[in-house]
Amino acid sequence: MLVRSITGFFFFAAAVSVPAVIASSDNPCKAGMGTQGWQTSYTATATEAVFRAAATAKTSSPTSRVAGKAFDRIAIIWFENQNYEKAAGDPNFNFFAKKGISLSNYYAVTHPSQPNYMASIAGDYFGMDNDRFSMAPANISTVIDLLESKDISWGLYQEDMPFSGYEGSHLLNLENGANDYVRRHNPAVLHDSVASSEQRLSQIKNLSMTEPGRSLFHRDLEANELPQWMFITPNMTSDGHDSSVTVAGEWCRSFLEPLMSDERFMNRTLVLITWDESETYATRNRVLAILVGDSVPKELVGSEDESFYSHYSGIATVSANWDLPTLGRWDVGANVFGFVAKLTGDEVRPWSSSEPGPEEWAWNSSYTGLFNSEGGNRVVPSPNLSLQENHSRRPILPCIRGVWKGSGAPTYYTDDIHPFDGRRPPPGYAPEDDDDDDDDDDDDDDDDDRV
Repeated sequence: MLVRSITGFFFFAAAVSVPAVIASSDNPCKAGMGTQGWQTSYTATATEAVFRAAATAKTSSPTSRVAGKAFDRIAIIWFENQNYEKAAGDPNFNFFAKKGISLSNYYAVTHPSQPNYMASIAGDYFGMDNDRFSMAPANISTVIDLLESKDISWGLYQEDMPFSGYEGSHLLNLENGANDYVRRHNPAVLHDSVASSEQRLSQIKNLSMTEPGRSLFHRDLEANELPQWMFITPNMTSDGHDSSVTVAGEWCRSFLEPLMSDERFMNRTLVLITWDESETYATRNRVLAILVGDSVPKELVGSEDESFYSHYSGIATVSANWDLPTLGRWDVGANVFGFVAKLTGDEVRPWSSSEPGPEEWAWNSSYTGLFNSEGGNRVVPSPNLSLQENHSRRPILPCIRGVWKGSGAPTYYTDDIHPFDGRRPPPGYAPEDDDDDDDDDDDDDDDDDRV
């Protein structure tokens, strides 16, 4: 049943269940293939259409207990558009920094927001330089494929999303017209390998801080059915996008602090708090990242890790922790978070292993590719199948090799710790116009200038 709250939000209260199982690991790259008629209704944004779709939308909460080397659960929480210094200076985020590890040399990978969300699970943003309604083709795999290859449960929780699996571009607050949920901040639905699977869509659910009784996150918490990998996106006010770092910090404190002492959530758990991108486009794309949780060694609480990390390190760390394969993209060379690497045997490589030095990189603009608004080379690069042997000693997921073997597509991924950017693009993918102002945002379908 769909209910309308007193605040004007829509929440899916009584979900239609599907079997709580994880997609078969026999061929995980094909778990999401094939389209269904229900997809058109899942993308609707008109009020009545949302009601109709929600009445039959399915939800599921697969669980698993696969032991990891450093943690058994990871929760990734992303906030919006904030420079490192301002985020680090907020008292509520500083509260968590004192309880964990501050990653002081962590970088987003481009601007604006959407390509960073895509990159965080796919290992690349494929030239994206905008927030337009985009869908990665089904042959682009994600961390979800890696997790399912070992039957590790996963889920996404999106604040104020109207129902499980919703694919519409946005949802407005019905009383004040404010932005609440936006598709571009939901990394899973940006991929056809997820959006074409009703099972996978059923694992993308809502979260509410104003009405936790109708929040599927809190329902899963109460039932002890939280997944082992979760990506949590606050709404457009809570994440600081349409508000401030102060509002974002207050939301983070109110959401996360109670969970820190709740064994249904905090049980060998690692929480990554970070931002999609910096606020100032013309400078290096450095953002704050904080690791907290009971998996953080006590001797490292309140410490700082100055090693180089990026959004791709999130994928690499998950792969290292559960000994998963790789995507064969930028995740292969990315550094694993330091304390995890000590337990997995990974090497956290310094910048001396890369040329040129870090001061030459900014990660504040995109190279060209399939989703680039300026044109250029639109060929989707293949995973680098020669990275089967790499410094991490983790092979590429077999079904990814099967999909791309013999494709003839070019590749530009390396085993180095840094990815390319628009200023230093991969061969064959240089932007056509390098004179664009980094602070100019491309027009997008959501009528939002800064995302």
